[in-house]
Amino acid sequence: MDKPMPNLHFRFMSLIFAFQDLHLPRVNILREVGIQRGFRVLDYGCGPGSYIIPLAELVGESGKIYALDIHPLAIHKVHSIASKKQLANVETILSDCQTGLPDNSLDVVLLYDIFHDLSDPNKILEELHRVLKSEGILSFCDHHMKGNEIVSGVTSSGLFKLATKGRRTYTFSKS
Repeated sequence: MDKPMPNLHFRFMSLIFAFQDLHLPRVNILREVGIQRGFRVLDYGCGPGSYIIPLAELVGESGKIYALDIHPLAIHKVHSIASKKQLANVETILSDCQTGLPDNSLDVVLLYDIFHDLSDPNKILEELHRVLKSEGILSFCDHHMKGNEIVSGVTSSGLFKLATKGRRTYTFSKS
């Protein structure tokens, strides 16, 4: 399906994200989502793990974070973050689509800055629909796309409907 970007490109992207985090902390984006203690959250396309620490703070020790990426360096970086911060509730998944998670098991899926790069977005949306609980949230943000592209891209499959548009994110619920 999709292929990981070259290692040098991944490292450069990680550096850019680190600078962005100084100006716009990820927790500010996550506050729009409504993540609560005990939630089970999937960061689909986690990249260098920019959301892992703020997610851990929001879900608490009773919650669970799954970080999925196609790139082995992303998985290594998230392992490193989880180890340094002693986050026992973080699990990584190396995959280009399938999560390996049970049906209806997640409260929230983050789909941030990756949709524009997917070769088969409907296949990904089908997998995310499968793992989300009936009242689950698909939180979407992709600065490479316009609002109408985002809404039509996610809703055209009929699996999701737009629930709310926040300042930085779009919230979709299962149809």
